[in-house]
Amino acid sequence: MSGPGEAAGAAVLTTTGHGWWLAGFPLLAAAVAALFALSLARSFAVHPQPPMGLWALALAMFATASLAMFLGVRGGWTGGEFRVYWIFGAILNVPYLALGEVYLLTRRRSVGHALLVLLLVGTAFAVWKVGTAFLTPDALAKALPLGKDVFGDASAPYRISQVYAFPAYFLLLGGVVWSAWQMRGRPDLRNRTGGAVAIAVGATIVAVGSGVGAGFNVVPLFSVSLAAGVTVMYLGFLTARRPVDKRAGSPAAR
Repeated sequence: MSGPGEAAGAAVLTTTGHGWWLAGFPLLAAAVAALFALSLARSFAVHPQPPMGLWALALAMFATASLAMFLGVRGGWTGGEFRVYWIFGAILNVPYLALGEVYLLTRRRSVGHALLVLLLVGTAFAVWKVGTAFLTPDALAKALPLGKDVFGDASAPYRISQVYAFPAYFLLLGGVVWSAWQMRGRPDLRNRTGGAVAIAVGATIVAVGSGVGAGFNVVPLFSVSLAAGVTVMYLGFLTARRPVDKRAGSPAAR
């Protein structure tokens, strides 16, 4: 059994400490997201479609934010690391994922193009606000600083994250679920269906784990959810790309 001192030490490390055991998962998340982004970029290079390009950019943002979190949790946060983590992790990557989904689902490219222009303007605005915002030094002492503590509860960077990311997440989730529903009952599309569901599950793992972990200062939950969520999303992408053996289920295949 551990004594009161050990229990207190573990509690402190969970909420305010720094170290490899907390930082390892964001580093793993950064590596997986980078591989994911590279796979998407290669697909975009072969078939330059807007969804692939936007998703590659979003996953590159995820990798960058996770790397910034690794550095902050490992050795203590700097203002620059937190700004990078906040702009790419808390604000921009989900809207870019969601816009890729819009391009995939809508038949009118003009809708996607209009939203892309809006998102680019919003991106410039968010980068400006986060880049010039005042940071509270004491809040950066935590292993996982909260945006409302670092920037202020009523600050533009904190509110922008809610306005951008929350609707985009539900749009992304709804689009993936709708796609999976449309592909139901199609054996030739079962891998795409399974991949779509896995991507939705992975995004939800990240959203729930990061929300609960950040909200309650449970850094391990936040860290693990990043790595687990992006890994599930990547597996879903690989599953969706895998061709279906059309001979499976035929009499000759038995």
